[in-house]
Amino acid sequence: MEIQTLNPATPRQRQRIEAFLKRNALRIDDMNYYAAVFDDDGEMIAGGGLKDDVIKCVAVDDAHKGEAIANTLVSHIISHANQEGYSCIKLFTKPKNRQLFESLSFRLLAEAPEAILMETGIGGISNTVEALKKIKEESEKYKEYNKECKEDSKKCKENTSYLNTSTPQHLNTTMQPTGCIVMNCNPFTLGHRYLVESASRMVEHLFVIVVREDRSAFSYQERKAMVTAGTADLKNVTVCDGSEYAISNTTFPTYFLKRLSDATDTQILLDLDLFRRHIAPALGAEVRFVGTEPTDELTRRYNELMMKSLGKDHVVQIPRLENGGVAVSASRVRRAMDSNSLKEAAQLVPPTTLPYIIAHLATRALHAELDTTPKPGLVDKDNSGAHRDMDHALMSRSIRAIHPYFVRLALLGFAADMPSHDDIVKTGIEAERAMFEATNGVNTYKGALFSMGLAVVAAAGKAWQGYSITPQALSAAISKLAFAFPDTKGTHGSKAKQTAASETATFKGALDNAREGYPMLFNDWLPFYANLSKNGEPHALHLTLLRIMCDLDDTNIVYRTSLAMMKQVKEESRDVLSRWSEATHGTPQDDGGTNLDTILGDMNRSFVQRNISPGGSADMLSLVVFINGVLG
Repeated sequence: MEIQTLNPATPRQRQRIEAFLKRNALRIDDMNYYAAVFDDDGEMIAGGGLKDDVIKCVAVDDAHKGEAIANTLVSHIISHANQEGYSCIKLFTKPKNRQLFESLSFRLLAEAPEAILMETGIGGISNTVEALKKIKEESEKYKEYNKECKEDSKKCKENTSYLNTSTPQHLNTTMQPTGCIVMNCNPFTLGHRYLVESASRMVEHLFVIVVREDRSAFSYQERKAMVTAGTADLKNVTVCDGSEYAISNTTFPTYFLKRLSDATDTQILLDLDLFRRHIAPALGAEVRFVGTEPTDELTRRYNELMMKSLGKDHVVQIPRLENGGVAVSASRVRRAMDSNSLKEAAQLVPPTTLPYIIAHLATRALHAELDTTPKPGLVDKDNSGAHRDMDHALMSRSIRAIHPYFVRLALLGFAADMPSHDDIVKTGIEAERAMFEATNGVNTYKGALFSMGLAVVAAAGKAWQGYSITPQALSAAISKLAFAFPDTKGTHGSKAKQTAASETATFKGALDNAREGYPMLFNDWLPFYANLSKNGEPHALHLTLLRIMCDLDDTNIVYRTSLAMMKQVKEESRDVLSRWSEATHGTPQDDGGTNLDTILGDMNRSFVQRNISPGGSADMLSLVVFINGVLG
């Protein structure tokens, strides 16, 4: 007998795994490694898989049980996981196999009627429990304050003025010592705030655990920071780190698929049993709070099983906060972001969430420009345009690398006063460093970092003031920030200006346009794009790019070619826009859409031959999309 490695991603090998598991009354699951034992005739008689640090789909044919094959197989899989850097390994198996795996040093974590979860190795649940116990010890300080508060009702009243009096009074019940909420917050909304605040009124201390799994639009670090900032005034609330033991891809993978299956109940029960056995005792939590769920079947089923598993006395459901007759939810906020509307999203979130949404709108704007296909001379989904050192994957990786710095810039701007110039520059330099590290030294978005970075800081500052952001105010704020930057030397922009000056031509670089507050953008390009988008024009981004190319003194074109070539590009762009206008407005029944794609494709081939890349225009297109979202 020998152990062989099978690749679950390869169709033929996956079929072999599926056939073996079916023979042993199991189904294949998500795995990135599978080890199989074959007899002398080449027949698979045992096998087990691994997904990161979780062993699953372990089976031994009945005829070979009792031959210690499972011991050899599992030891092999654990060794492979250790080599991959995992020191604590988890295992899903049937309850009848508990004794076997306990003999292999696995410890029971949680159990459900159809499955158990075990682990072996260093750390694991014990580390998580110890961390939670330390958090609980810190919270004991609040209990001392609460005791003093009860003894002095006047002092108590004075120190609880931070509570929102709009919270329904009927939620007040007999005060429990400690409660807990586990929430994802993708992003943190007024609904989440309502749930936390309501629960905090019903317990002496409330622990909020943020789901750690990074399978959401907002990263774990962003989500935890939003919850912390959004509940900072609630003095009896502690926000805890999440772990792989509370609604994770290990304990409850269906949650991240958002669909019900016949395995869902087992996953839910395992997750809840983990909470009951380990997390709740570590925190001393006697009650768990959840919001009622009117739409999501999976969450509603989780709540139902929670009532049965933990007991009705230990679960409190709080009615969801509504806005316009509809429950406030993170999915509604994400839909507003999909529609590129900060104004719509802002109605559903506390102010402390706004910087994170602004940063995401900036990142989405960069993706919107990148994904616009076809484009002349620029990287898109189809090709790399006039660039030999860039492609779509590299550009996407670069956007991901600089996104956290848009978050930092938005947080810097979200204050009563503008941040210092030094703080902005420091963040920008670190963003550039992250970009170059992600691209192996290729300059993908240095120009966009400057223009988008200023706009992010300005937009966050106006959002902090709490009134509608106007084009005039945003333009003025960008201008003020830009004037703090000195004239550039040795950059593509400064060299392009020198070229123009030598030919007695006027030329405005990126810094000049920013100092003026982007008048062409606010007065021309933005209304042009907004009108096309409002009317459902499928080529709104393509056409806006052409409109920008008609007007912008594009540094990148001059640097790569010449001032004369830039002027020629402007004329060519005007010609294409003119032909599109005639096709769409001269003959209403002709949309000219396919024709525009053909023209842009031809234009791209011509630009590639002439080494033309309107990178500055691409940066401005991203900025138009972002500012449209901030204002809309």
